[in-house]
Amino acid sequence: MSIRKIAVLTSGGDAPGMNAAIRAVTRAALSKGLEVYGVYRGYNGLVNGDIFPMNLRSVSDIIHQGGTMLYTARSPEFCTEEGMQKAITTCRENGIDGVIVIGGDGTFRGAQDLTKRGLPCIGIPGTIDNDISCCEYTIGYDTAMNTCIQMVDKLRDTAQSHDRCSVVEVMGHRAGYLALNVGIAVGATAILVPEVPFDFDRDIVQRMKRTSATGKKHFIIVVAEGVGGVMELAGRIEKETGIESRATILGHVQRGGSPSVRDRVLASEMGYYAVELLLSGKSNRVVATQNDRIVDFDIESALRMKKPFDFELYNIAHEISI
Repeated sequence: MSIRKIAVLTSGGDAPGMNAAIRAVTRAALSKGLEVYGVYRGYNGLVNGDIFPMNLRSVSDIIHQGGTMLYTARSPEFCTEEGMQKAITTCRENGIDGVIVIGGDGTFRGAQDLTKRGLPCIGIPGTIDNDISCCEYTIGYDTAMNTCIQMVDKLRDTAQSHDRCSVVEVMGHRAGYLALNVGIAVGATAILVPEVPFDFDRDIVQRMKRTSATGKKHFIIVVAEGVGGVMELAGRIEKETGIESRATILGHVQRGGSPSVRDRVLASEMGYYAVELLLSGKSNRVVATQNDRIVDFDIESALRMKKPFDFELYNIAHEISI
């Protein structure tokens, strides 16, 4: 099948660098003689025909912006057969030969569904949680980590001034990669992640008491969203240690902000690579990073993969945080 016209959309949670990926897809495609359509609000835009033609200037001055110029939204209708057929009809009526989707696992499942129904799709991983199993590094992850570090450093100033314990929740519902790396970077006394069961007395209270005995008076505990319960945790810590403890949920501030150099470059590489995959006749593929190289996997295989948690890094974090 000859590719003459493509569409690009973003879906799922926004991530810094998505705009850089949109820009790369658009300009790479235009430079290769293709026409490009932008789709507003993810699969919802395909279902409702909310699309528009893009040119070189459509993506000017967006590489430094967070969020996504194409917006994103949930689409329950797309999850139905009728909704998928509406999306395919939108593409056929506009002569669209392939779609590049930017998002996470749910986004890739949608791309797989469209491919099975005759519409070639390529996925680009954009998520701050870095929880795409086939990909070592996802768009938005670096920026989110740096945002978290900046926020925790500010909290540390108050914790130190008041001899407090600051319990900080970062994003990561099913994965603790963000929490682990942020925890190391801020010198957290304890790091709690979904992948590792923890004992409250051993892993928090006793660690704090041992550290307090060496003269330390303030503490940072980093908790992944998937562990949860930071308000209750802070209360328990204060009760057991006598150290005033406050909980802070960083929330959606982690998704925003201007993307880092790494995320801008990675997004640009992945966007260009995705266009080349479509032009080479490939579909149902997800772009990924492996050993600092841009590679691609079959979406079905990628969704079955399990991403290993770095227990060695986790152990290092705890040994050097006393």
